[in-house]
Amino acid sequence: MPEETAGFEEKPEVPNGATPEDAAEPKTADSSSEEPAAPAGDSGAQSDRSAQGADAALVAQLDQARTALSERTGDLQRLQAEYQNYRRRVERDRIAVKEIAVANLLTELLPTLDDIGRARDHGELVGGFKSVAESLETAAAKLGLQQFGKEGEPFDPTIHEALMHSYAPDVTETTCVAILQPGYRIGERTIRPARVAVAEPQPGAAPKSESGEGDTPSDKDADAADKG
Repeated sequence: MPEETAGFEEKPEVPNGATPEDAAEPKTADSSSEEPAAPAGDSGAQSDRSAQGADAALVAQLDQARTALSERTGDLQRLQAEYQNYRRRVERDRIAVKEIAVANLLTELLPTLDDIGRARDHGELVGGFKSVAESLETAAAKLGLQQFGKEGEPFDPTIHEALMHSYAPDVTETTCVAILQPGYRIGERTIRPARVAVAEPQPGAAPKSESGEGDTPSDKDADAADKG
């Protein structure tokens, strides 16, 4: 078995034509195989693009939220308007139903009120009957019942019903000369017209005037003779 000689070290093999320095330097990886480092500017651009994308997403979400808020606000406004219209209709219907009910009740009481009026005209409204009659008239007045129709007022076919007709020399237009039954109203609503007797001016009669222009020549002569 051969003996190893002390003091000798194994050296790496050196290719033909290579210097000892080349053999001493360790082999390194080929620089061409290394990947080039990314420039610092590219990472900044990528960060900016990411931030812009995030901002665009937030803006889109904000627009959607605003659109949804506008739609919900419009729905709420329409709902409120419908509710207000409903309340007005209910209140209007309630008032109308009340007025109809009161009018029906008072219409049923009109014959009794007519009897009270006739008893008063004949002097029969005395004692306890008088108190009851006045209480009934007061209650009807509180419910809004109003009596109308007077002698001497012009005839109005919208509130008067003519039951009798005649001619009179002392009227210049169709006039109510007698109230056969008084009329009644509730507010502006007439529940019964006044039943009256009317008189019209006589056909061919000259209208009277306050200045005396309507006097005939004979009347003027008579006046002059009286003064003389």
